[in-house]
Amino acid sequence: MNLIIDIGNTRAKAFAFEGDRIADSMATDHRLTGLADFARRTGCTRGIYSSVAHIPEEGYEEMGRLGFALVQLTGETPVPVNIKYHTTETLGADRIAAIVGARTLQSEGYLLVIDSGTCITYEFLDSENNYLGGNIAPGLELRLRSMHEHTALLPLISAEGEVPEMGYDTETALRSGVVRGIKYEIEGYIRHFQQEYPQISVFLTGGDIKYLDMSPKSSIFVDDFIVPRGLNKILQYNE
Repeated sequence: MNLIIDIGNTRAKAFAFEGDRIADSMATDHRLTGLADFARRTGCTRGIYSSVAHIPEEGYEEMGRLGFALVQLTGETPVPVNIKYHTTETLGADRIAAIVGARTLQSEGYLLVIDSGTCITYEFLDSENNYLGGNIAPGLELRLRSMHEHTALLPLISAEGEVPEMGYDTETALRSGVVRGIKYEIEGYIRHFQQEYPQISVFLTGGDIKYLDMSPKSSIFVDDFIVPRGLNKILQYNE
């Protein structure tokens, strides 16, 4: 059983993979509370982790209780795609994992992977398995928070709530502006890449996709587990 640890900006998630199948999962904090117990309960004997956040000392201590060493995914880790990014030392591990995860689901052709979390990332893989790079934009919460923090009067609002076509008060104006703006931005990326590469497969993932009403269409797939799938594949590749 493989232990897959995805440490994001707001929380961490652990998965137990049996082959390519997710057998169990848990959410935890950056201290990785309960990780060793989870690994013992699920029978994990090897693992990998990626992180886009600072791991406190308690987190490393919890990893030390596993009883086996973890592979740390970085821009220098061997992966089953060709990394053409110019600054691999600053390439986010979650971005690498997302591309590899999408390739495990679609074994050939062009891929566009859109991950909507704290930031929104757009990643492109060509038909010869070359990762040519991607773009990064602020995510939903960042946009809501920045409007509050960089103005005198605009309130900080929740992403939960009505999203009318045009806001009828300040709260709905802010929420609709951000949510619909992100939706139209993503649709614009998809439209552009579909025009350039008509057979491209598009994968949508990330915690904020649920707010965007992005219904799956032909060649557009929604998968909440692209990053852990990619981490699992990279661990298998490094055996």
